[in-house]
Amino acid sequence: MSSPPLPSPSNAIKGVFSTKCLIPVGFGHTKKNTVQNLLVYAVEQENDQISVQSLNDRFMPTGASRLITKEELLKNYLPEPDVYFSKVIPVMREVEKGVARGERHLQHKEAFSAEMEFKNVLRIDEENIRATFGLGQCYLSRGDRERGDIVFRRLVRLKGAFQPCHKHMFNEFGIALRKNKMFAQALKYYARAMPLCKSDENLMFNMSRIFHEKGRDTLALKFVIKSLELNPAMPEANQFKLYLEQKLRR
Repeated sequence: MSSPPLPSPSNAIKGVFSTKCLIPVGFGHTKKNTVQNLLVYAVEQENDQISVQSLNDRFMPTGASRLITKEELLKNYLPEPDVYFSKVIPVMREVEKGVARGERHLQHKEAFSAEMEFKNVLRIDEENIRATFGLGQCYLSRGDRERGDIVFRRLVRLKGAFQPCHKHMFNEFGIALRKNKMFAQALKYYARAMPLCKSDENLMFNMSRIFHEKGRDTLALKFVIKSLELNPAMPEANQFKLYLEQKLRR
């Protein structure tokens, strides 16, 4: 799950709301609709719309968010402040602290401790993007390609994983895929990220490195040139471009 969006004004709407919805139950002639209470996490946006996310069974906002108008919120939803303060805020804090602990363990190269923290977070919020990236880094840091591939497949399906705000994470994960010689996965991964990050010189440079390691130096040169068009002062890209040009002239 991507981090829930934050409102800009201090008095903007943010909290838990409930609404009634019809849920189909049964099959065939026994099928019927039952009324259920749906809880959502709502956050007012700058454009005066409301972003809403469903809560999972641990009271964590999860899944894709959708936008509704403020009028629709006030007409069709009821505020649930008790649920927000007693359930949602504590679990969101627990998830945030767990992710932070996991990332600290990763920085200190404590992969197994980091893995435990990220797994605990994903039990609460199975779509947490930072924890998913972190878990993949744990596996790849110790050369576990099989489990790293499972996380890779999960990441490419998560819509929020390739937002610009996460680019440092997906660049690191892509580098880890390359270092583990998972070239096909790395290329697919960067291709998934490219439409959202066309102006990221690091992504272009990493693509160049992968093509080089696959023996496709002409494509490698093409992408390192793209990287330098975005950042002409990038020293690694300038050195790599010179190396590729000399190699291709031989």
